[in-house]
Amino acid sequence: MFNIDLHIHTTCSDGKLTPIEILDLAKQNKINAISITDHDSIDAYTKEFYSYANKCNIQIITGIEISTKINHKTFHVLGYHFDIDNSELKNTLKSIKNARIDYLYNVSYKLESLGFYINLDNLKEIDIVTKAHIAKDIVNNEKNNKLLIHYFQHIPSYGEFIEGMMNEGCPAFVEKISITPIKASELIRKAGGKVVLAHPVCYQYEDNVQLTELLSLLDDMKADGLEAIYIYVDKHFNKINEIEHWKQIAKNKHLFITMGSDYHFTDQIHPMIGLLNEDFHVTDQQKIQILNHILD
Repeated sequence: MFNIDLHIHTTCSDGKLTPIEILDLAKQNKINAISITDHDSIDAYTKEFYSYANKCNIQIITGIEISTKINHKTFHVLGYHFDIDNSELKNTLKSIKNARIDYLYNVSYKLESLGFYINLDNLKEIDIVTKAHIAKDIVNNEKNNKLLIHYFQHIPSYGEFIEGMMNEGCPAFVEKISITPIKASELIRKAGGKVVLAHPVCYQYEDNVQLTELLSLLDDMKADGLEAIYIYVDKHFNKINEIEHWKQIAKNKHLFITMGSDYHFTDQIHPMIGLLNEDFHVTDQQKIQILNHILD
């Protein structure tokens, strides 16, 4: 068996495992090639990481997942096989990181004004703080239980809290400075990388994005690929498999496909690293072809 996973998160963004621990898990699960695609961060790609990957005999594809926004809707752009020392990319990522810090302070003020307890001191210590970090801090704090039940009629999941409290039109919404998917795509290409739209299955469910809008965006981005092999888990923990649909879309648009678990942590719901616990079929040859498209 030849296994790959091109969408993995670490503690350098909102994952629970360090880059080294991800390599241990990948080796344990017999994954041959991986890409760390942390949110707006390439900090995982250290000399130590590459050295240990070599010892584990795991091929590394440089990756990133850039958070973008256009027309009040959020899209995630994956970049692969780019130069991590590209100055324009690094400077933009630094600006995005600073915008995340500003967002943390602003959203904390808004959440506190609504009556929520938030541990700002702990959140400030996170290098790339995300909505998921903030939602986790709120939901896991028992002091917030009464207010959470008031708003949600139960203790919500992190995803429910984000969609019901932090997204646009919600009580704690704060505009975060971000770049467009077109700009993110240009940055990745300038750094010599390939551009892939992440998890296209999710946008209809999260932002009511229509297919025509998504197809137009792919053209505007001049995307190289589409993350068609992806299992979406919605805020109610329902698994949604639209792999064949998005494979056909990619074929129609002359895009190569990629596959990824979007691994953050191990539970009994979300896909395991390598998508090993999911019901779909991709041959070893097709996986090798995916890598060849990225590395070409």
